[in-house]
Amino acid sequence: MANSKKSIVGDLIDFRGLVYSPVNESGVVFLFGKVIEDLNMYIEEIKTGFPDCVGRRFIGKGWERVGIEFEYKSSNFKAHGHNSDGCDMIVCWEHDWPDCPIEVIELKEIIKSLPNKPVKRPDTTSGSGSDIIEPEITIEGRLEKYPPKIKELFYLLDQEIKSISDDIWRKVGTTLVSYYSPQRTFIYVAFQKQALKLTVFTRGQQIDGVKKVDYEKAGAKWGRIYLRKSSDMQGIMAAINRSYELIREAIKKNENTGWYAKLEDEIENDATDVS
Repeated sequence: MANSKKSIVGDLIDFRGLVYSPVNESGVVFLFGKVIEDLNMYIEEIKTGFPDCVGRRFIGKGWERVGIEFEYKSSNFKAHGHNSDGCDMIVCWEHDWPDCPIEVIELKEIIKSLPNKPVKRPDTTSGSGSDIIEPEITIEGRLEKYPPKIKELFYLLDQEIKSISDDIWRKVGTTLVSYYSPQRTFIYVAFQKQALKLTVFTRGQQIDGVKKVDYEKAGAKWGRIYLRKSSDMQGIMAAINRSYELIREAIKKNENTGWYAKLEDEIENDATDVS
């Protein structure tokens, strides 16, 4: 007998085992579980009542407790009559509440900049399970194939960045070193043979010495600058200090700071465009 209930799914995203985008709060919870490590968080409790979840987020000095409410759209928080004083963060698929008084994590934007492992047949994977376990990544391991000059520049830069604030911390990835504000990334450092390539948060504003990222749709809030020698450090740090100020301002206003985030004036124009 055919099922009388129609199956309705979201858009195709094929992200880490989730084929279609969430269409309800349950889908948001499932997807959040797929990206929680990327967000530098872990969960202590998922419960009934408000808020839905109690977690911890790494902020450099340690793990900060956060109360989390799951919603399909951020505005549902208000529609459900929740009190923002009893919660630290909304995790949703779509952020449609510009004046939200608490932090919002919009998974729709977050997943665009995260590494993905699309759905594949299990029998297409070669080797044993242990073959696909990645070794621990260290900064020393990342630097060992680069000239001594690059190693010296990086450690000098690292010291200067951390001197801005005790809250700033770094995360070493397979291709990039990321610096957090402490809540969100505001610098990506990539190693090259002759320089360090820095991608810094600009909030769409002009920062001296920083060039816009040359992409049509991505990187509107990001720019690029290169550190080639130690004598360039003063100018580099002026740009980084400004980037740190801008990321803090953006967080206060609950702006999306991700790689694919639009500028706020672009969002406003999209909302009013009736053509």
